[in-house]
Amino acid sequence: MKNNACQSFVTRRSAIQTLVAAAGAGAVVELSVSPAQAAKMAQKAVAYQPTPKGTANCAGCALFEAPASCKSVDGAISPEGWCKIWVKKA
Repeated sequence: MKNNACQSFVTRRSAIQTLVAAAGAGAVVELSVSPAQAAKMAQKAVAYQPTPKGTANCAGCALFEAPASCKSVDGAISPEGWCKIWVKKA
């Protein structure tokens, strides 16, 4: 005689429910990044360079935050640097 109480099996419904729950948990982990962090772009994506381009440099950009950061670009930013999203200070 078989003991049905000891048998374990996975139904299609329980497998789908587990996958949906795992996907939801992954979305919650992604949301733990602050909006300010998520909005910043990688230096490579904006062609950041630590040297100026002509007379344009990060110190003269509206996005630059002294002493060494940017509102839109991630990482350490040199006041003498430049990137393709440079915006002249008003």
